[in-house]
Amino acid sequence: MRRFRTSWSLCLLSVCLLAGPAAAFNQPSVNLGFTSFLDGGPPAGPGLYLTEYLQYYTADKLADLPIPDAEVDVTVSLTQVIYQSNTEILPGARWGLNAMLPVVFIDSDPLPETDSGFGDLLVGPFLQWDPIMGSQGPLMLNRIELQTIWPTGKYDEDQALNPGSNHFSFNPYWAATVFIGPKVTASWRLHYLWNDKNEDGGARYIQPGQAWHGNFTAAVEVVPKTLRIGVNGYFFDQLTHTRVDGSSIDDDERVFAIGPGAVWHINQDMHLFLNAYKESSAEHRPEGERYNLRFVWHL
Repeated sequence: MRRFRTSWSLCLLSVCLLAGPAAAFNQPSVNLGFTSFLDGGPPAGPGLYLTEYLQYYTADKLADLPIPDAEVDVTVSLTQVIYQSNTEILPGARWGLNAMLPVVFIDSDPLPETDSGFGDLLVGPFLQWDPIMGSQGPLMLNRIELQTIWPTGKYDEDQALNPGSNHFSFNPYWAATVFIGPKVTASWRLHYLWNDKNEDGGARYIQPGQAWHGNFTAAVEVVPKTLRIGVNGYFFDQLTHTRVDGSSIDDDERVFAIGPGAVWHINQDMHLFLNAYKESSAEHRPEGERYNLRFVWHL
């Protein structure tokens, strides 16, 4: 099953971007908690998929930013279209294409200078490998996607929070699901993030540092072919410092989150995911709670 920052993560989505070197929070929106169970493969084989996400994020702490009683509430509506072909281009691997576009609504206090609107466009070609089979059924599903984030979202350097990042990012990932037993699965999606320069962020340029981030889950099937419940989580860890006009800024962003989740297999072509996350150990970014609803439809 597929995602999106995302995420698709988009957010997706690490949903808060504070522009400017003094404010930190320079990383773009990525897939933090958007995807979860059975992420290593599509639920119904090749074809066209439409996925709708609704994510609500609320935070009352902006870690390492001296703003008392800060509150940020972000709602993200994300539309994703996925096509997986039935054409094998490498042994056991079939090509596909993923595209996602978020709409972001931001409410913050005491930061009135915020904006809402379309976020950045995510596009990525991918290779989906056929299941690795055992004597009792599938053992593993996995996929690699060369995901890109394009600066098409709304951005204003005079706003404290923006839906768009105003720079290109390369965000490839590897997603996999392993079948531990007849009813138990574990899944993960591991991303690398490289960011280009933002040349409109209150300095000559700002280049957010490189990072890695991921989603992880474990689930058990409680109603055969109908309902899985489990635990889901995500992390974000910035690996290199942000650069402002050539100088390194020690504002590396980190966060960890975990919580309960479930997936309802309505039928073979329709699936509904529900996930909740509680964040902790945040550095130089918001720390709060995230709730995600995701509907996958095989057309």
